[in-house]
Amino acid sequence: MSTYTATTVPTQFVEANGIRFAYRRWGKRGDLPLVFNQHFTGNLDNWDPALLDGLAKDREVIIFNNAGVASSTGEVPTTFAGMANNAEAFIDGLGLRKVDLLGFSIGGMVAQQITLDRSELVRKLILVGTAPRNHAAGNGQGHITPETAAIFGANYDPPENLWLKVFFTDSPKSQAAGREFLKRYLSRTENRDVSINEKVAPAQIAAVGQWGAQPGERFAYLKNIKQPTLVVSGNHDVIVYTVNSLYLVQNMPNAKLILYPDANHGSWYEYHEDFVFETNRFLNESDRTATVTTISAAD
Repeated sequence: MSTYTATTVPTQFVEANGIRFAYRRWGKRGDLPLVFNQHFTGNLDNWDPALLDGLAKDREVIIFNNAGVASSTGEVPTTFAGMANNAEAFIDGLGLRKVDLLGFSIGGMVAQQITLDRSELVRKLILVGTAPRNHAAGNGQGHITPETAAIFGANYDPPENLWLKVFFTDSPKSQAAGREFLKRYLSRTENRDVSINEKVAPAQIAAVGQWGAQPGERFAYLKNIKQPTLVVSGNHDVIVYTVNSLYLVQNMPNAKLILYPDANHGSWYEYHEDFVFETNRFLNESDRTATVTTISAAD
């Protein structure tokens, strides 16, 4: 059992595909680690420590910066296929032959592509607050939601208050959960990751546009993701609309959906204890069938 936590684990580096990837790795060593793929403009410190450490009690967790992000070298690709290729190189660089894979927001789009590219590499898949390809087609939402553009275009004092709008609803209960999240988010005080540079956001936005406008039948590719998959969303996600999670589970052969109440894009941070419980149960199951679950919370 690793004695490290999310706030104390050192940052390590591995060279692969001509890139020096920054990563952190800790938790209970076992059969398979859980590899995390990060959200838009996020770095190593943008994960919720309570969630990471909750999962690390039962399994090894690995977080990393993909190419060009924060303390990793290289350039950010303008497609999720390119980002997936780099993520695959990172996993190979660690000598891992099979992993469980988690992707949050745009990281979920990368995780889908990794699973398509390297099906033998991925045992189980967790997709949080994300969308399938061609998610903009037919419903008028565009590739970037109006709410996303407004939230990221505003100014915040202090800057981290941005995440109160991105991840949480405006209800008093959700905002209170958001303030607790910010305390955890800032709890690593030494050896924090460096900030992203100005090239990251435009490249990631271009990748979102390309993902949302790919030709062909909208969801046909999802039938090729046969791994057991846990799909998680908030019932009021305005960053990646909640309906996208339904599209995923309706078209994947073996997917389960959890919707959290009064929750925005950071639903799994708001309900981090429940998410850890559900994720451990999902990853520990030897076999399962597709179901839909709605989690209800008492007022």
